[in-house]
Amino acid sequence: MTATADHTSTSRVTDPGAARVTVRYWAAAKAAAGLAEEEVPAATLAEALSAVRERHPGNARLHQVLAHCSYLVDGEQVGNRDHATVPLPPGATVEALPPFAGG
Repeated sequence: MTATADHTSTSRVTDPGAARVTVRYWAAAKAAAGLAEEEVPAATLAEALSAVRERHPGNARLHQVLAHCSYLVDGEQVGNRDHATVPLPPGATVEALPPFAGG
């Protein structure tokens, strides 16, 4: 696992039987992903984001947007915590919130 400057960790999902979580995309993340949400197997936020990147390997725009998103897990802000330390309970909802312009 490797930490990056944006408080994320790169991590591969090694257990395909891991609990599934829903990743919801908003605004620019939704446009880049081309869908509103998807389910991925993950036990941590880092694993969920890794799974998303693996599902969309050629989508550089999505990868870029995700690097700048703020995240909520079941409505709770993740903030600056290392994504590898943010547990995801089975059935959790992760919301990817890109920076918004305007006031």
